Amino acid sequence: MNVQDVMRELESLGTERTKKLYMGNGAKEPLFGVATGAMKPMKKVIKRNQPLAEELYATGNYDAMYFAGVIADPDAMTAEDFDRWMETAYFYMLSDFVVAVTLSEASIAQEVADTWIESGEELKRSAGWSTYCWLLGNRKDEEFDVEKVSRLLDVVKMTIHSAPPRAQSSMNNFVYTVAISFIPLHEKALEVSREIGQIELERPGKKTAVLDASATIEKWMTRGKLGFKRKYVRC
Repeated sequence: MNVQDVMRELESLGTERTKKLYMGNGAKEPLFGVATGAMKPMKKVIKRNQPLAEELYATGNYDAMYFAGVIADPDAMTAEDFDRWMETAYFYMLSDFVVAVTLSEASIAQEVADTWIESGEELKRSAGWSTYCWLLGNRKDEEFDVEKVSRLLDVVKMTIHSAPPRAQSSMNNFVYTVAISFIPLHEKALEVSREIGQIELERPGKKTAVLDASATIEKWMTRGKLGFKRKYVRC
């Protein structure tokens, strides 16, 4: 399939209901409103195709950009490529669920995520923390430097209340992901979650969301999910 074939297929799969849902979360035209599950048959046909992924991402169409992440070859992408994708990731569903998810399967994931976390840009910071969430929730504990993850917990504790909203959300997710999916720092993450307390996240046009990492950790532990690792990151 070439880019025109994919765009035609995506358009045929779009629904007004899904389009409205995505736009309510920040997506902008152009988009078709394609449910992520509806993309799976195309993924099975195309598998990984980095050149096609680049063409689709460059269209600026939300659904095409999402599908680009599905078929991308993460290890064929450089840090500069990921930075380029981030530049046009205009809202969190692209930054955190397309770019960060794709990055999490690359060998340079932590290196790139670290630069984004240290940036002054809200969506880059959010994507950096989200990358660590996807990594910790999928890869074996032995693949991580315990001292480094511990320092990142300290960064969250010291800066989450002054961070911009999207970064706050991803930092909150990072704390409970460490607590549930990274056993070596379970106790510390639980302690940090209690110290930072609830986060009130203001959302334009919506009710204020209340984030509570401690409550989320307790819920997952009650379900017997301590040590949970997802088999796959990308759909």
